Amino acid sequence: MSLASWFRWNEPPNRISQRTPTEMMVETLMMELSWQIKQAEKQQRERENEYRKMKTGVDYGWLVSYPKQGYDISPGERLQLEDMCTKIHPSYCGPVILRFRQVVAEYEPEAQEVSQLFRSILQEAAEKIKEEEEAKKLARQWNTRNRTSISLATFKSRSRISPFMSDIKTISEDVERGTQPNRRVWSMPEFRNTK
Repeated sequence: MSLASWFRWNEPPNRISQRTPTEMMVETLMMELSWQIKQAEKQQRERENEYRKMKTGVDYGWLVSYPKQGYDISPGERLQLEDMCTKIHPSYCGPVILRFRQVVAEYEPEAQEVSQLFRSILQEAAEKIKEEEEAKKLARQWNTRNRTSISLATFKSRSRISPFMSDIKTISEDVERGTQPNRRVWSMPEFRNTK
């Protein structure tokens, strides 16, 4: 037995590298949903205790035992939510979680309502991503159109006006030679392409 086999526990686990960013994001979002459901159940129990205490005037909360298994979403709904999570880019995971927490804190929903809030946040994020992709697409189209106009501008800047070149014909030269002037407007300078 080699010494290296004794130190295998030092090797990093391979399962982390085998998961894609999308899978990790879906798992993170679903863990956030589960945690928010548990928090909603806890707040619901606290509200019920406060109500009982106000109604009876005595706190029997220490006597009450709560079931260990709380509210859980159905497997079908879980699959739908996971599918919605896959449509969100991993870079939006943090903003989605922050928005979800903000909405939960604002509305203080019952445990059964948390999954519906989560669904609405995912839909909102998917629509925002779609709008941003369309804006990027339009920006790319705009940039390709502008490139053609820029190339025309560079072409125009390459052409120079040369009014004092020696090979420019004038009316006086034509008169001295006795030839007919060309059909060119003589008041206009001649344009030449310089490279």
